[in-house]
Amino acid sequence: MTTTTKTPPPPPSGGEEIRDTPLADALGERYLAYALSTIVARSLPDVRDGLKPVHRRLLFAMRQLKLDPTGGFKKCARVVGDVIGKYHPHGDTAVYDAMVRLAQSFAVRWPLVEGQGNFGNIDGDNAAAMRYTEARLTAVAQAMMEGLDEDAVDFGPTYDGEEDEPRVMPAAFPNLLANGAQGIAVGMATSIPPHNVGEICDALAVLIDNRETPISDLVAKLPGPDFPTGGVLVESAASIRESYATGRGAFRLRARWTEEKLSHGLFQIVVTEIPYQVQKAKLIERIADLLTNRKLPLLADVRDESAEDVRIVLEPRSRSVDPKTLMEQLFRQTELETRASLNMNVLDADGVPRVMDLREVLLAFLDHRHAVLVRRTRHRLDKIAHRLEVLGGYLIAYLNLDEVIRIIREEDHPKAVLIDTFDLTDVQAEAILNMRLRSLRKLEEMEIRKEHDGLSAEQADLQDLLADSGRRWTRIGEQVAQIKQDFGQHTDLGKRRTTLGEAPVVTEVPIEAMVEREPITVILSRMGWIRALKGHPEEIGDPRFKDGDSLQTVIRAQTTDKLLLFASNGRYYTIAGDRIPRGRGFGEPVRLMVDVPNDAALVDLHVHRPGAKRLLAASDGRGFVVEEAECVGQTKNGKQVLTPAKGAVAMISRPLDPNGVEGDHVACVGTHRKLLIFPLDQVATLTKGRGVTLMRLKDAALSDVIVIRKADGLSWPSGERTRTESDLTPWLGNRAAVGKLPPRGFPRDNTFGGGGS
Repeated sequence: MTTTTKTPPPPPSGGEEIRDTPLADALGERYLAYALSTIVARSLPDVRDGLKPVHRRLLFAMRQLKLDPTGGFKKCARVVGDVIGKYHPHGDTAVYDAMVRLAQSFAVRWPLVEGQGNFGNIDGDNAAAMRYTEARLTAVAQAMMEGLDEDAVDFGPTYDGEEDEPRVMPAAFPNLLANGAQGIAVGMATSIPPHNVGEICDALAVLIDNRETPISDLVAKLPGPDFPTGGVLVESAASIRESYATGRGAFRLRARWTEEKLSHGLFQIVVTEIPYQVQKAKLIERIADLLTNRKLPLLADVRDESAEDVRIVLEPRSRSVDPKTLMEQLFRQTELETRASLNMNVLDADGVPRVMDLREVLLAFLDHRHAVLVRRTRHRLDKIAHRLEVLGGYLIAYLNLDEVIRIIREEDHPKAVLIDTFDLTDVQAEAILNMRLRSLRKLEEMEIRKEHDGLSAEQADLQDLLADSGRRWTRIGEQVAQIKQDFGQHTDLGKRRTTLGEAPVVTEVPIEAMVEREPITVILSRMGWIRALKGHPEEIGDPRFKDGDSLQTVIRAQTTDKLLLFASNGRYYTIAGDRIPRGRGFGEPVRLMVDVPNDAALVDLHVHRPGAKRLLAASDGRGFVVEEAECVGQTKNGKQVLTPAKGAVAMISRPLDPNGVEGDHVACVGTHRKLLIFPLDQVATLTKGRGVTLMRLKDAALSDVIVIRKADGLSWPSGERTRTESDLTPWLGNRAAVGKLPPRGFPRDNTFGGGGS
């Protein structure tokens, strides 16, 4: 007998390790790493320079390529290649799209990239491929990177460790608020609209004087966003203050428009500025769609006459149209009015994402500028100290020129001898040995002494600056004033574009202005064909029908009305007045508009009147009162209201006010030729069901029901005349009674002649 022993699998080679980990823990750990990477390294801007990593790397790569504002352009493909090859290992399309946006004057308030070629337009057209376009940096971008060579910020290794890149820009420009930011991360997002640089500088100046300045005082200096596409800001001052105080909110922005007078009392409306991030072509397409669907009855036409500037022409339907009412209608239904959200969720100086209020954002910029000032000052002091050390060695050499020359000529190790003889440092000795012969002129010695004195004075001044906090903040205030001087309101680019308007008063636009309302006459045949004629003619003549068909009912309505169709299955079907086919033909089967079963007869068609009530009855003599609002269905299948008993059919739908005055009694007549009149308040008001017994029937069916006013008596047609029975006493009773024979001359078909619907 042989015993087999199962040997364990060999351990993995190459130093690999296999660990048993719950799936939930492994997924959570990896998703958290992904979320943090998205938040910190991709989607949220840094509060100090207002840039995302891709933007920062784009600017740094262009700086490395020496694409200065005064220099030449380079192909965007070259820039994108350097960015994805050295700094940003992502797709070239994403990097190029980010670059294009930095160059679009309608997308950013202060472009950081100057483009040459097709960089898209406000219509929403895309930029040309990056192999066709060229770019260079703007003066704003240059200010953003001022001091990179002076140890102003920290550098870190790139993704492959071969080079270094800045972790944040020195940002001698308030880019976060000036250009705004948009980003969606994992579980959080940021949305900051652009602002005016001059107003930002005014708010910064106030904070330099008092870091505890209340938000209300800052908002007085920075009253709201300033969008590159202009427009009119119509948010209330209180709402703006609240948004800036919490870091969250929204700003209501409207297009700018003017009224142009034409001849013969006509006019047209011209839109010259549209809201931020609204594509003009899609906006016009939306207006055109509303026109096609007859949702803008006050507007006749829309035209795009834009060239370099925006010019959208709106032609009113008539000279009597109120332009403000027309624009209010457009503001409500199109992107001529938008809401720009504010969510100042940014990475703070420690790289932690959080929502800041306006004061915190401004203070973060000032603190960053303070840190940059200190680091640049210290870097300059180090440079000065090194230069002074070298100049000190030069002066010693001039004072002992003959001995220095002898040592260099005769000694085997002149550097060591120079250090020992004249008590020099290693740096000084190396500088003397590297000195050119032409520098031994007397004039050069004088210039060295002059440079030494100047650097010594500068060194003392910088040391005093580092020691004096007040002087540092004064210097930062001067830098802020310089930003305002270079980019503020006195420049064409710095002028405020978005007008600060008042919050609009809520305007009630009448329904006549919102919907195209036309009178129509609806004709329904017994076979279920429906059509509408324009207007309310006194006589409809002799309408044509298919062979074997005839008139069922004629009603007067408006295109804005809802029509309620009652069928013998007890269901109500809703038909929109503007969906009924027009013309003098046969129309179309109503069963194509609503799903009425083929075995159900059409009982009644009437205009829906909100708040009205109707009396429903079935052939078994049961019925109830229902509010019309309960009869309106939302689908083509209709709404079940009256449920007839087995073998019975719904057959009657009567208004409670057939003559405009609500009745107080119900008159019923059956096929057994019995008439019963009883008070209306004895009939229950229900929403659905079989109802209550209106009239007791034995071996008979209900023929007709009508609502009347007792004081007016009971009327019915008799030939070309109308007969009225004033004394109804013989037929008065209670609900569910048998009734009595009708009065003399009552129609032999046992109906009241329609009773109106």
